[in-house]
Amino acid sequence: MEGAEDSGSAAPPQPNLTPRHRQLIPTPCGPIKPCSELSFPVKIYFCVTILSLLSVIGLTIETLVRQTEEDFTISLIQLIGVVFCVYYVTRGILQENRQELIVFVLSILLVMFRSIVNFTVLSAEQKPKLLARFILILLVGSFDVICAIILIQSQSMMAFRVGGALESLQSQYVMVNLCFSMLTFDLQAQLCLSVLLISLHEITLLHNIISATGVLWACLKVSISIIAILKELKPLVWIFLTQNIPEVAFLIYLLYTCFLPMEGSTPEHPPPRVLSAALTE
Repeated sequence: MEGAEDSGSAAPPQPNLTPRHRQLIPTPCGPIKPCSELSFPVKIYFCVTILSLLSVIGLTIETLVRQTEEDFTISLIQLIGVVFCVYYVTRGILQENRQELIVFVLSILLVMFRSIVNFTVLSAEQKPKLLARFILILLVGSFDVICAIILIQSQSMMAFRVGGALESLQSQYVMVNLCFSMLTFDLQAQLCLSVLLISLHEITLLHNIISATGVLWACLKVSISIIAILKELKPLVWIFLTQNIPEVAFLIYLLYTCFLPMEGSTPEHPPPRVLSAALTE
């Protein structure tokens, strides 16, 4: 009887209760699935999406060289957004991160909306030249959006694979992913607002120094928060919390500086052209 009890107590746990950490690839942003685990349709979608985003990055870099100042700013902001889209779709697929796939869908819809607005305001002579690119953007964008929505609605197994059968560990893993996503969104917003501030006309050297300091502060905050999450260091968590106080003041300053001229503009003192281009293009 004792031998039977010993053998029973030494029996391995059930396979469906064992988290499969070793099959995942560790990264600074959390474990991801290897590409070999993706189904064939998901692999096709992932490759097509990455290639389309890289093509947009190449076209945007090409147009940055030959555009005017206000168009340069809008293209640079678009370039930042597309680079973050590569991160969103990569982490969203390989890590089954729903919130980043949702942001990716919203970003693609914004690009499609801007293309539709741009095409409708073109003159009759310019439309035939850009018709092929306009149709391609709509087709590829619709493909990316539809497939991403299907992935968002699919059942995620990463929480179980990382946390095992304990729901508390699964909830903790989901919360960690949410923290990473919010940090990424915050960094993207600060980069875009800082680029917009630097591009404004009649901006002093002090404004540029403040904007550059804000970007460095955001990068420092993201680095500290990532280390705090991965190492579970409470002192770094408190430092991260205190860093958010001046950042909120900086974001309010950016919004005030960028959009106040639009409200107080007059025919004698029009708003900066970069702002009107950002709202109409």
